[in-house]
Amino acid sequence: MSRFIVHSWLLVCGILVAALPAPAASQATYYPPAGSWAKKAPEQVGLLAASVDSAVKLAIAAESTTPRDLLQNHLASSFGREPHSEAIGPFTVRGGASGLIIRRGYVVAEWGDIDRPENTYSATKSFVSTTVGLAYDRKMIRDLKDPVRSYMAPIVALKGAPANGAAVAMVPPNATGATKGVPAAVSKGTAYDAFEILEPFESEHNRKITWDHLLRQTSDWQGTLWGKPDWADRPQGDVEQWKVRPRNEPGTVYTYNDVRVNALALASLTIWRRPLPQVLRELVMDPIGASNTWRWYGYDNSWIILDGQLVQSVAGGAHWGGGMIISARDMARFGYLTLRKGKWGDKQILSEEWIRMATTSGVNDGYGFMNYFLNTGRKSAPSAPEQSFQHRGNGQNIIYVDPVNDLVVVSRWINTSRSFDGVIRQLLVGIK
Repeated sequence: MSRFIVHSWLLVCGILVAALPAPAASQATYYPPAGSWAKKAPEQVGLLAASVDSAVKLAIAAESTTPRDLLQNHLASSFGREPHSEAIGPFTVRGGASGLIIRRGYVVAEWGDIDRPENTYSATKSFVSTTVGLAYDRKMIRDLKDPVRSYMAPIVALKGAPANGAAVAMVPPNATGATKGVPAAVSKGTAYDAFEILEPFESEHNRKITWDHLLRQTSDWQGTLWGKPDWADRPQGDVEQWKVRPRNEPGTVYTYNDVRVNALALASLTIWRRPLPQVLRELVMDPIGASNTWRWYGYDNSWIILDGQLVQSVAGGAHWGGGMIISARDMARFGYLTLRKGKWGDKQILSEEWIRMATTSGVNDGYGFMNYFLNTGRKSAPSAPEQSFQHRGNGQNIIYVDPVNDLVVVSRWINTSRSFDGVIRQLLVGIK
């Protein structure tokens, strides 16, 4: 073939290609605005309606049979029989089973009262780690392998609860007989021994603990915080032996422990120097369009003096009450944020680096940062892809995040993780 013929043939091909219509632009990712969340029929987002319907029916039928009065439930459960098991934070009365299914950003199903704020137990841990992630992204924490001790000042904590709530109210500027900026109960002559100095990372063992150790629950932190000794959470065997046992080197052994989660929440509070609920609201919940009904509580006795004000250190795991009290709809927004690798619209709320680290395992190959439960080897959810993960708390309170299938599923008050796996199995069968 001559060069002229080849050139002519290529020219004709180029003209034909140029004449073809341009490929359709990829559909922009949908992010629900505040106050609304668009719905689509299952078939519009590649799901079989029958599978969605079956999954919802399974979630409702498998509702937990434990008491709906969550304080009563605490007292009747194994938690209520532990040493130092007294409830020191608020418990709500929950509704029935509730949840949502979100596919490709759109709501395809919902059940129960998804706008009812309720205790979410250890799913709270994911909000604790989020506040640490926000600090890391802003270089307030230089390296997760840094000892937490190097970021901590001595903490002045109130012993017990504020008397009649008086210590919570701040004295107005120039109030007669009071010091500006000092809590009322303090300025009126509260005894000095009403306070104590906390230095939670000063012991020989605790000095070695890093942010990464706390985030992965491998610190083996030793101590008592808010009246709860570390050994009092889920003790196995002889309690007296737990009090004197040798400590594990930080980073070597995974132990699920809410006292240590509360230590991380306190450390994050001292980094931010303002209440963590304010940090979360301003930097995460408002930007993702969450409602104004969620609340994050600490304990009756978890008050510290921070920059001249009494501030409550929040509960990280809600083992003894408190923690996040939040609706299923707002849980779904948080899950959708982590599905989109920390991005919401044109704003990067959490860095992709943070989400990547949070979903990478350590000593426990099924656990990332608290509370990202991974599906390594499909052990956590056999019916789900290995890349899926869950924010999970007692109850069961589950936010299922599935990047493979572009799915977020919130399921509240389902009886077991096995029942939830059945819900996911039924749902994934319907993906076209």
